Amino acid sequence: MNIFFEESGGFKAGTVLSQQGESYQVELPGGRRSKIKGRDVLLRFESPTPAELIAQAQAAAQDIDMSFLWECAPADEFAFPVLAAEYFGEGASVAQQAGLALALQASPIYFRRKGRGQYQRAGQEQLEAALAGLARKQQQAELQASYVDQMIAGTLPDALKGKELQLLFRPDKNTIEWKALEAAAIAMGKTHAEVMLACGGIASPRAYHEAAFLYEHFPRGTGFPDVGPTPLPGDDLPIADVQAFSIDDSTTTEIDDALSVQVLPDGLLRVGIHIAAPALGITRGDAIDEIARARMSTVYAPGEKITMLPDSVVEAYTLAEGGARPALSLYVVVKADTYDIVTTETRAERVPIAANLRHDELDSVITAQTLADGTGDYPHKEALRLLWPFAQSLYEKRQAARVGYGLRPEVQNKTDFNFYVDGEHITIRQRLRGAPLDLIVAEMAILANSRWGRLLAECGVPGIYRAQRAYGVNRTRMQTSPAPHEGLGVEQYAWSTSPLRRYVDLVNQWQLIACVRHGVTAKLAAPFKPKDADLYATVSSFEAAYAAYAEHQSRMERYWCMRWLIQENKSQVQASVLKGDTVRLNDIPLTLIVPGLSPHARGTQIMLDVLSFDVVTLSISVRVAQVLGASQSALADDDDEGDGGAGHGGEGGDGGQGTDGTDGAEGTEGADGADDGDDGMDTDEARGDIRTAQGDADDHSTMGRVDAPADADDSAQTLTTGAAHGASPRSAALMAAGAHDAPAGPAC
Repeated sequence: MNIFFEESGGFKAGTVLSQQGESYQVELPGGRRSKIKGRDVLLRFESPTPAELIAQAQAAAQDIDMSFLWECAPADEFAFPVLAAEYFGEGASVAQQAGLALALQASPIYFRRKGRGQYQRAGQEQLEAALAGLARKQQQAELQASYVDQMIAGTLPDALKGKELQLLFRPDKNTIEWKALEAAAIAMGKTHAEVMLACGGIASPRAYHEAAFLYEHFPRGTGFPDVGPTPLPGDDLPIADVQAFSIDDSTTTEIDDALSVQVLPDGLLRVGIHIAAPALGITRGDAIDEIARARMSTVYAPGEKITMLPDSVVEAYTLAEGGARPALSLYVVVKADTYDIVTTETRAERVPIAANLRHDELDSVITAQTLADGTGDYPHKEALRLLWPFAQSLYEKRQAARVGYGLRPEVQNKTDFNFYVDGEHITIRQRLRGAPLDLIVAEMAILANSRWGRLLAECGVPGIYRAQRAYGVNRTRMQTSPAPHEGLGVEQYAWSTSPLRRYVDLVNQWQLIACVRHGVTAKLAAPFKPKDADLYATVSSFEAAYAAYAEHQSRMERYWCMRWLIQENKSQVQASVLKGDTVRLNDIPLTLIVPGLSPHARGTQIMLDVLSFDVVTLSISVRVAQVLGASQSALADDDDEGDGGAGHGGEGGDGGQGTDGTDGAEGTEGADGADDGDDGMDTDEARGDIRTAQGDADDHSTMGRVDAPADADDSAQTLTTGAAHGASPRSAALMAAGAHDAPAGPAC
């Protein structure tokens, strides 16, 4: 005897081998045996065979008209053999009865299962609603298929237009648009972004990378709301008796800092470090403050920038030549023979700006030799001649402090890279660190940030500090109390010299102005009081924004490096081994992993064949063509490895070089934004401070970072973004804000 039964929610047929009470031992067509309870048996038959029955039942089920079957079914609950007799006639075969059972089970919109072999037809309204839903699904499936066909053909469906960014970066995976994009990507063997590019949904790989950042961090666009007239300081600010000058790249427009020198009697010099002072007009909680707090920093990337402050505010406070500008000035009186600091003083005033010097125009003229022998013809020659040995003295004292903290002295043989974008053409220029103008700007910035950090502490006013330990995890951190910055070799370091570009500096400037105006009562008048929760929130928000901007900058720099390879038609490139299978190209700051690279000493030169690369995924495939041997310059950098030099993040440093001195990286963080880097060359952190500038068009400097993995311990090259011409409207760039941090002089 054979039986048709229900098991695990499905229908099966088998031959009965034995029966014990209400249980059957059954052999299925495949040979498997199973124990079946009598209550699960639906039909008993002698022929056909179980396999034939299932085949015939499936064929019969396909021919059943479910609409007609529904009409034939009784309104009350029924057993399927009863309906089979009604539909097929009284002589319905076992195969027809089993087929009807299969059809009922497969059509829940027409019939509901009420028990084993028992069913009831759906109500009229429920059936109509279910059929309508089924029709909609069918229509959507057809529509989705048409979208897929259009994308495979290279056309973006109209339904997807205007949703490109949402589908790529924050999709609702239940929509047919996303399902169509997913299906097209699978069919074409491409990523979603590549499908969008092929269909014209995204204009170019560059636009894709920029849009990814903007969609996440500037979803409402990069423009500024109307904030009304720019708030300006009162007319009671005194005019400084100096003729100050700034040192930046030719493309820099957000000029945060300027310098001045005066010769005093008794063999003394009075050095002025003048920082743009938007905090004299902007107040905590006003409309402009809300904008700056939301952005936290100017964002920089090659060829692009998104400013922290509206253009009208920048124009009102930038230290442009030709007038007296609001500034917070640190005056340092030093001995002209030993360059020991005698006293310091901080003032809020208007500073006459005599000139905006451009280091890219003067680097070839102002050298260590011309400064030493007094030759050459350039503006503010005497002031620069006096600043040069003072900067050298500050540098040497910091190195001694670094050694005292257990670090090696900084190495000045690194290479910076400037990116200059003109439309879709990229120029990447190298610039060796350690030029006199670099050193002067960096040392004045470090001096200002450390002294002003001391002033805040002496007045009992909280500020935002950068602290760094020589060893251990989480070495570099931001906090609201002073602590040594061992990488820079200073007792405290408070970012204060880039208030036009970085919110932390603006906050510290508010606090410093309170110190200048109120002295010992400053902590009562300062906008942020001790243990102010808002100050802690600022630190947290800034660090999050800083990391996101740095990641975007790194991504865009990698993109432009690959574009440079395409532009220059490079099939072979020379690289230096950093560590293990990690190498960096010599001509551009692009770090790669070379699979299978045999162990080589750091600095070993290798020639690589460029096999392929993808500017969408930013991946590149290379292979070793030839091992050339060791490079003396690379080996020299090796001396800087570890805790002494710029460890792998070492020079990432503040991007100081950038137009606005990306001081952000602070050495350790320079390389990978991680606080665990080998902080090495933290002067970088300050380099940006007064922006030794290599800025980029319109000040698009990058954060000067070492484009190397966190464990590469590489301190040889730093990235700085260069000028941009014809920048894309949706550009975004990394947060490089020049680290204008300097200590303030007089104690409260």
